[in-house]
Amino acid sequence: MLRDYQQRAIDQLYDWFRLGVGTNPCLVLPTGAGKSHIVAALCKDAIQSWPETRVLMLTHVKELIEQNAAKMREHWSNAPMGIYSASVGRRDIDQITFAGIQSVRNRADEIGHVDLVIIDEAHTINNNQSGSYRYLLDDLLLINPNLRVVGLTATPYRLGQGMLTDGDNALFDDLIEPIKIEELVERGYLSQLRSKKMHAQIDTSSVHRRGGEYVQSELEEEFEKVIEGAITEAILRAGDRKHWLFFCPGVDNAMHAAELLNEFEISAECLTGKATKKERAEVIHSFSTGQIKALTNCNILTTGFDYPDIDLIVMLRPTLSPALYVQMVGRGMRLKSHTDHCLILDFAGNIETHGPVTNVRPPRKSKGGESSDAPVKACPECDELVHLSVMECPECGHVWEKREKTYALRDSDVMGLDVFQHMEVTGWKWDKHRSRTSGKEMIKVKYYGGLTDPVVTEYFPVTHEGWAGQKAQERVASIANQSNCQIYNADTFEEMVSRLNAGTPPTIINFIKSGNFYEVKTRVWR
Repeated sequence: MLRDYQQRAIDQLYDWFRLGVGTNPCLVLPTGAGKSHIVAALCKDAIQSWPETRVLMLTHVKELIEQNAAKMREHWSNAPMGIYSASVGRRDIDQITFAGIQSVRNRADEIGHVDLVIIDEAHTINNNQSGSYRYLLDDLLLINPNLRVVGLTATPYRLGQGMLTDGDNALFDDLIEPIKIEELVERGYLSQLRSKKMHAQIDTSSVHRRGGEYVQSELEEEFEKVIEGAITEAILRAGDRKHWLFFCPGVDNAMHAAELLNEFEISAECLTGKATKKERAEVIHSFSTGQIKALTNCNILTTGFDYPDIDLIVMLRPTLSPALYVQMVGRGMRLKSHTDHCLILDFAGNIETHGPVTNVRPPRKSKGGESSDAPVKACPECDELVHLSVMECPECGHVWEKREKTYALRDSDVMGLDVFQHMEVTGWKWDKHRSRTSGKEMIKVKYYGGLTDPVVTEYFPVTHEGWAGQKAQERVASIANQSNCQIYNADTFEEMVSRLNAGTPPTIINFIKSGNFYEVKTRVWR
């Protein structure tokens, strides 16, 4: 049985295809939302509704191939499915084929006619029509020009190229976001994260960048300068936590961290890419059963590793990639058998670089194709990006207080939820709004609660160019979908507002007040 938002994701896909607004959508679902269940239900429904349909499910990680195939069997025990992956040890093609991109990149002729390609971890795909995925898809399109592609990701952006929908050659036309992290936490489907600002910090000020990311060899050197102090501090902060996961910049760093932990009588193992399949399974088994307390790694346990009871994540690897940051902290968001949260110890400055996991700042593309670090901040009311020196938002008029620090994070702010106020919604009112400075039209919504609750107003600059406008459009579309109203084919602002007013308002919102304005972070429909 699918959860309501999982079924909503499938319904939104069908609506999107039926309306013909584009060719290839990407579903944005947080880690732990159950993407493999959605894929299985979608495949089953598509084939039972259209028996000639052929589906190819692609990813780049062996564990995800196995997980997705296993969920397919759970939903449909006699599904016509095959697995084509050298790492899994199978080369079967069927009506539904779960495949590793490395194994099928050059095998379009062998795969043959495909109607639907589903790509897990879609943020690994280039927007510039290069790479293994684009190579295979080009060949499959020659066989079937009507081929459709659906992406799945928790992070719809890529370092150096921005959003997955950016650029003339982007594979995906649109992002569909059925649910956010905040609602999954609110409804008890994901665990809370907590974080502490650590004294030991890896200094990246002199570390060079290449391809939009830090130069690894230089990071490894900076790591060694703080590792002993960081390990000592991590042990003090950890207390009686049971399952510790460490992310390190290099293999030698990860091995050194494990050695230090063992010297402090913390049972630890290091997992590297050199481990055999058997060795990896043995280490993970020892970790999950508590035979070892700590597991260190470099570039191994970010995807495809979902042991729920991880209650401590130590980030010793700085990264400029928001996707990698989300993947690292996401390992701690599964529901646990012994606690209600996972503690994040950030020695790498990743939280301050990328923001709370509920509001990660996506990378922007510079003229040279690499991520840039312009001194900007986002308006907490309407998401307008302005220079750090701007004190009044030119779009909605929000005024920053002089003492207010942009993106200042407190000890427990990795979730970005701690200071939120809670309100039970009794009604809402949508309307048009015109910026008093730019004259641009936007839409706004007022949420009403009890007699003692404030009227919370939220602005959406949907006509604004760039990331702020795109983000606003995505949020309005997501709200519309969850409130059971259709706005895709609305011809005017007036019609859009009318349809939104006819929708079902959320039951609960969580919000924060910033100056004279409100920022809504969580909307829950029950």
